[in-house]
Amino acid sequence: MTALASSNDAPVAVICGGGTLPAEVVEAARATGREVLAIAIKGEAAAALERFEPISLGWGQIGKLFDTMKKAGCHDVVLIGGVTRRPDFRSVAGDLGTLRRLPRIIAALTGGDDSLLVKVIGIFEDEGFRVIGAHEIAPSLLAGPGAIVGPEPAGEAVADMQLARQAVEALGRLDIGQAAVALGGRVIAVEGAEGTDAMLERCAELRRIGRVNAKGRIGVLVKRAKPGQDLRADLPTIGPKTIEAAAQAGLAGIALEAGRVFIAERDATLAAARDKGLFLHGFKGELDGA
Repeated sequence: MTALASSNDAPVAVICGGGTLPAEVVEAARATGREVLAIAIKGEAAAALERFEPISLGWGQIGKLFDTMKKAGCHDVVLIGGVTRRPDFRSVAGDLGTLRRLPRIIAALTGGDDSLLVKVIGIFEDEGFRVIGAHEIAPSLLAGPGAIVGPEPAGEAVADMQLARQAVEALGRLDIGQAAVALGGRVIAVEGAEGTDAMLERCAELRRIGRVNAKGRIGVLVKRAKPGQDLRADLPTIGPKTIEAAAQAGLAGIALEAGRVFIAERDATLAAARDKGLFLHGFKGELDGA
């Protein structure tokens, strides 16, 4: 199907999963003057979204979802937030639009993170919508370049940052993760399916049991997008819990790929970094960049 003509004057549909970021994206987009149709995934969207009076739809209402967006005049669609529960299609019989699309939907639920996202995006595109990234309607939520909190990293921290950046690039090519920790010139942890915060808990345990021999705040967490990643979904994100976990792991700071990592609950996150004495630094995507 030919994509509907996109226009910044038309409402953008923001389909919201879990976490605090979806509500922040809706708020930031509206602050730019963009009209937003907020759609909450039942059982996933956080209570913070309620102030935007979202339309709440379940997995068995895909047909209704597409009809709702078309009636609202939406051309662009944003997918944001986590999905942790297995899709429940028990109500599908009541939505013929979902029933008709069910084979394609089920096919989209197989494969790795990247392939799943590509397939889900393809479903929306087949309906004539244009899927865009949340960063396109809410750029104010992204990490910027240079010092964000604290001083610029120097000395050993720079070396650890560069090493962790290389590790995440290698991970990303295998569709594994978006984060790594380097300390004292070696990579001590890489992100897997457990996520960044759980990876940092492992780092704290390694220091506690003496597998990592380090004194004081040392080591850097790096978060960056995967090489060639489709930026329309699943951009890396940090928040206050990430700061707390990094502090518990005894790290010196966190380096974020500028323009490709969201800082959720920004005020609280930056305040937590200052309180814990961690630096936050935004770097360019190229390994030889600052």
